[in-house]
Amino acid sequence: MNVPEHVAIILDGNGRWAKEKGMPRNYGHMQGAKAVEDILVDARDIGIKYLTVYAFSTENWTRPEAEVSALMTILRNYLKTSIKKSMKNNVRCRVIGERSALSEDIQKAIGELEEATAGNTGLTFTIAINYGSRDEITRSVRKIADKVKAGEVLPEDISEKMIAENLDTNFLPDPDLLIRTCNEQRISNYLLWQCAYTEFYFTPVAWPDFNKAELLKAVEAYSKRNRKFGGLKTDQI
Repeated sequence: MNVPEHVAIILDGNGRWAKEKGMPRNYGHMQGAKAVEDILVDARDIGIKYLTVYAFSTENWTRPEAEVSALMTILRNYLKTSIKKSMKNNVRCRVIGERSALSEDIQKAIGELEEATAGNTGLTFTIAINYGSRDEITRSVRKIADKVKAGEVLPEDISEKMIAENLDTNFLPDPDLLIRTCNEQRISNYLLWQCAYTEFYFTPVAWPDFNKAELLKAVEAYSKRNRKFGGLKTDQI
């Protein structure tokens, strides 16, 4: 089986899953966080080297205040326990997104997690928090514009490579496979630049029910596809 090197996931359906069970949305988010912990180990066991999940988007701030507050509490708790688990599993953790809008304690916890796991050599786990791809690209362009203004870069020297190097994901290869759960078939401002040649897999399974068997289904579907770049198969590039 051809296992993708980098898998990105949009974690969808926590609220709907909870509603179907007669539970509040926040219960679904808590169960969704547990599912992330499980799938991280499953991804490592399958042979995936990079796993990136969409935890909180720039648009999520428009949700009801109580729900946003609950999501931040879940995030705080997750970050607190992640260092010990990541060290045990040799996982390197990174966070992408605009951190300035996050509370100081969360920013500090993110920094501590990244620093503690920086030397780990296993799977790289990236969490997108307060992330939006349009915002990311805009910030990248601003960085380059500042360099042009300072005379460090000429406009004609700006390239795709330079833009990519100024994105939040400059330490990652582009995703090979993007998975979205709960039957939604859009990418919702997630890794727009990076997904230019990514394979998409959509499943009706809500995120809290997404497990190793479901991950294997996605990887098997990916493995059967005849990937092409500019008309060439991957084995011809």
